[in-house]
Amino acid sequence: MEMFNPPHPGEIIREDCLKPLELTVTEAALRLGVSRQSMSELLNGRNGLSADMALRLEKAGWSTAESWLRNQASYDLWQARHQEEEEFPEQMALHALRKTSQPKSFDPVKKAAAKKRKAKKAAAKASKPAQRRA
Repeated sequence: MEMFNPPHPGEIIREDCLKPLELTVTEAALRLGVSRQSMSELLNGRNGLSADMALRLEKAGWSTAESWLRNQASYDLWQARHQEEEEFPEQMALHALRKTSQPKSFDPVKKAAAKKRKAKKAAAKASKPAQRRA
């Protein structure tokens, strides 16, 4: 089940990891071995959580790297889906139509073969003498 507007992982880190320990951005960055700027950008949602940062958080005892990466993926996917709906509402309607009435796939090889069969059939029909009905 999709979560409604999941929080950015940086927000989770700030609220659930740093605040209870009363860590500042600078202290957290030092303990995790990253720059203060990098930590600040993550906490403020300007950068996403990398696999490297997920491993650092896991080593610090703050959940598993997999759960951090799932949080980031959920956030990114929700953002992408809703950004697409805002930017291209008319395309969303086309996507809905495609789901209900599947378009024929375009295969140039099959199309060329069908065209040859049609031409061959037409040539054979034209070469036969007209038969009279009794």
